[in-house]
Amino acid sequence: MPNQEISILNKIIVTLIFCICFLEASSQEYKENADSLKLSEQRYWQLLLHATNNVSEIDDSTFFLATDGKTNPKNELHATLDALFNEERLDDNSTACRFPARKAWLKEQLGIDDFVAVHCDEYDTTLKRLSPKSATLVFPAAHINSPASMFGHTFLRINSAYESRLLSYAINYAADANPDESNAVEFAIKGLFGGYFGRYSLLPYYDKLKEYRDTEQRDIWEYNLNLNEAEVLKMVEHIWELNGTHSYYYFFTENCSYNMLWLLELARPTLHLREYFSYQVIPMETVHAAHLENIIKDTTFRASKRTTLLKYESLIDEEYIHMPKELIHSRLKLEDIVQNRQIALQQKQYILEASIEFLEYAFSRNKMSKEEYLEMFHALSKARAALGSGARLDIQTPPNPLNSHRAIRTTAGFGYQESSEVGFLGIRPAYHDLFDSNYGFLRGTQIEFGDILLSYAQDELKVEKATILSIASIAQRSEFFDSFSWRTKFGWDRDSLDEKTNFMGSVGFGYSWGNEFAYVYCMADPLFYMQNRAVSALGGSLGIVIDTYPFMSTNLEATQRFYDRGETQFLANAVQSFRLSQNTQLRFEYSYLERYVNDKKVKEASSKATLNYYF
Repeated sequence: MPNQEISILNKIIVTLIFCICFLEASSQEYKENADSLKLSEQRYWQLLLHATNNVSEIDDSTFFLATDGKTNPKNELHATLDALFNEERLDDNSTACRFPARKAWLKEQLGIDDFVAVHCDEYDTTLKRLSPKSATLVFPAAHINSPASMFGHTFLRINSAYESRLLSYAINYAADANPDESNAVEFAIKGLFGGYFGRYSLLPYYDKLKEYRDTEQRDIWEYNLNLNEAEVLKMVEHIWELNGTHSYYYFFTENCSYNMLWLLELARPTLHLREYFSYQVIPMETVHAAHLENIIKDTTFRASKRTTLLKYESLIDEEYIHMPKELIHSRLKLEDIVQNRQIALQQKQYILEASIEFLEYAFSRNKMSKEEYLEMFHALSKARAALGSGARLDIQTPPNPLNSHRAIRTTAGFGYQESSEVGFLGIRPAYHDLFDSNYGFLRGTQIEFGDILLSYAQDELKVEKATILSIASIAQRSEFFDSFSWRTKFGWDRDSLDEKTNFMGSVGFGYSWGNEFAYVYCMADPLFYMQNRAVSALGGSLGIVIDTYPFMSTNLEATQRFYDRGETQFLANAVQSFRLSQNTQLRFEYSYLERYVNDKKVKEASSKATLNYYF
């Protein structure tokens, strides 16, 4: 090799060694500076790592640069600085491109201006597409027939510069599982004990609307937040860092709503939303927390496909209400409606509009092929356009869930059992029952955990009930929806044939019909309870709920039970509730039941007045 080439090679090697030593020296200097400022202990760095008490909730090793980064924020900060100063790749795979939020914060805190230059084409393209300007907390309300969705759901929408919010993007966190394809018991157990991974996803907002509003028939509440553009950008930077990572999903705690709180706190570190929760995180409660932290500035309501179709049911004359469904099922021809001179123009318009809505609903439920859907949609839309403009569909905005009662309920009251005075005291951690005010809740839904009621009379303390789980979905049937009602309950109560508090379980099913004034239901409830042996029975119930007024409701139910050994038992219950304020309720209850004492049937009646407070 010529001497000149050797000289050039030596210079290159010396230069590389110098650069490496310089970068290591720079990294070390910044690490020492970071330690003196205790950056690894600062709230923002802890938020970037999703760390509580120095332990990260992220369970994916690819999220950390230090081998002990999950449990050592200081080492993770050092490793991040080393990686940023010693980039092995200068493209999308570089540390700076993978962790833009970390880089931006460390650069600001340490005054770094000599990071290695990299090209983050993928991140820059995504950021340009998102064009983040503001953020919205989105709450799809409860799904009437899905126990996994009765708590509702929350996710975030990143609003862009586009005028239409449908072109914005949604940030969602969900368990990596499909409850419709899993055994219900298996899904529930895994969801409770971290049997699934949870993942973040970034999807077009109109896709999420299609999923929740149209397919799952859930009304959508959008709570626009007062985060500024710089705060939203911090959120987006961190969302990029979470791309592809996973954490264990827990139904009650580290769930969809809880993981949205990390993002909001990172956007504005002065928020302390997670501190409102300890042993459970209910989606609607996270909206209440956002309201208490004063970050909600206004609200928008989007009606579900179910709400829209029910509105058309109220507008279409009874003699024509069958037409949209028969039209979609090809039992009626389009010209039979359009050319029928006996049908008023406005009614024709309503019928065709409802037909289009029901067509989209049927397609979302996989009731037809895409080709059939497109052909019918084109024909219906063309026919409706030919009828000209009509009255605008005016769907009244229902009560805002933000004004509904809180999740935890305490109960205090007094009453009489067989002429004896009785005091009552109770608590329920979550969440809502049919006797609570349904203001801001989906009608006919109930989901309770851990409901405990104690009674005290004649120097004796009794457990009146200790409910482990109670769920009800009393869904009213209508022309467009052949809804099925069901309910289940497991726990201890005193409704058995004897006077003891026995463990019982029941799974019931039936039907319900109603209007704006009230709804009625009939249910068959197979049940069992544990006495000296397992006792089984079949119960039949009739009930009515009058809830036309927002400040009060009346619940009446009568049940006849037939036991496996031939005994029969009649039970009746009447509850009158008054909503005194958002979080206080006055309740009067009368109950009647038959028991067997010394092989003789006796009748027992009780009444009580209780004051419920929700927080």
